[in-house]
Amino acid sequence: MCLGIPGRVTSIFAEEGVRMGKVDFGGVSRTICLAYLPEAREGDYVIVHAGFAISQVDETEAQRTLSLLQELEASAPQEDS
Repeated sequence: MCLGIPGRVTSIFAEEGVRMGKVDFGGVSRTICLAYLPEAREGDYVIVHAGFAISQVDETEAQRTLSLLQELEASAPQEDS
């Protein structure tokens, strides 16, 4: 099973000739390969798997998915420190 996480594209640039971007995942920003989504623009939401943006989603669906992931995290058993 694969898990794709939605994030918002905050910038787009080329790195060694490859289309890349910074993607924000609720406050955490990562550099992601955008080569598979030439139509993605700053402000768009994309689904990211293993460092690659693999599809675009609308903001409503992205926010819904992020909310569900936060609920799962909140309900997970906490480890003792």
